[in-house]
Amino acid sequence: MKRLLPLALATFAVGTDSYVIAGLLPAIATDLRVSTPAAGQLVTVFALVMAVSAPVMGAITSGLDRRSALLIALSVFVVGNAVTAVGTSYEVVMFARVVTAVGAGMINSAASSTAGAIAPPERRGSALAFVLGGLTLATALGLPLGTLIGRSDWHVTLWAVAGVGLVAIVGIVVGLPKVTLPAASLGDRLRPLKQGRVLSLLAVTALAFVGAYILYTYIAPALKDATDGSESLFTIVLLAWGLGILAGNIIAGRLVDRHDPARVLTAPLVIAAAALALTSVATSTYASTLVWAAVWGVALGIVVVPQQHRLIALSPAAAPVLLGLNSSAIYIGIALGGGLGGLAQESFGIAPRSLGLPAAAVTTLALLYHLTTVRRRPAAAPQPTPSTPEPAEA
Repeated sequence: MKRLLPLALATFAVGTDSYVIAGLLPAIATDLRVSTPAAGQLVTVFALVMAVSAPVMGAITSGLDRRSALLIALSVFVVGNAVTAVGTSYEVVMFARVVTAVGAGMINSAASSTAGAIAPPERRGSALAFVLGGLTLATALGLPLGTLIGRSDWHVTLWAVAGVGLVAIVGIVVGLPKVTLPAASLGDRLRPLKQGRVLSLLAVTALAFVGAYILYTYIAPALKDATDGSESLFTIVLLAWGLGILAGNIIAGRLVDRHDPARVLTAPLVIAAAALALTSVATSTYASTLVWAAVWGVALGIVVVPQQHRLIALSPAAAPVLLGLNSSAIYIGIALGGGLGGLAQESFGIAPRSLGLPAAAVTTLALLYHLTTVRRRPAAAPQPTPSTPEPAEA
């Protein structure tokens, strides 16, 4: 596991970087002299570029040994965060987020494939879970810590993320051997998209995260009244949400080992839709806000694992590619959610706290579409596969 530690550290940095901007949005908007919805597009563009660039850059760098690919990706990631931290204009910061997203997508791909290659077959599942656990840990701890660090100056958080990336670079240089894997073209990576069943499952994943991120991208202004504008109280809410995500991942892993993954997914989508619909009521007091954040976090945390299992059951031999596509679907959902949330505020005058209603509507759409996939599924039972806390691309 010692050789896997820098890989987990790298995914932790990526996860923190992916989520933390939402917690710092009001400060970023003020500093860059733009509206909050405009600042929210930093989240949207980052997620969209990451989703699109991951399979492309994975194909371009597939001929390199994984150690070299990781060092290149982390270098791009660190430089992108450094430029974001020193950026003084919206345009510069937006460009820096694009650069950072390209590196981040490459990191997740290279880290997961490296973990699978250097671990013995009997420990491959646990190795992948350990490395990708960095993403889950980032949600539970990296996000609130990053928000807490950046409450006086949001630039400090970006420097901290860049520093974690540098530590990961040192760990890879010192402790990771060269790993060579068969090259995979972009066509190989995208070929499963020709299957209607794969597209249906990916659509459910994307819609679930569209619904979540319509609200979550603007969670800081949405909870301003509930936290009385206190950044410390807001950080605790983020911690409750992140721990809920972590608990949801753990619960999902156990549930799909005992029950049909398709059935496991139904309840959390119902709970998430209800939590989002009740946002205005549930966040009327600080205590109820903490409960609401934890419940919503658990529901969202369950979503990914059963979707992984359903995809792998379609073609176990293509599991890495299918998990990579699921990861891209998540980030496409994040991008669209942030964009739609900004559009709702700018074009329709919806207050951030009221974004729960359109978010609930999209989550309900995800639920209804999911139910159609359950009815259309093949009769064969899904093949058992190891649980992993977050999706990966290899």
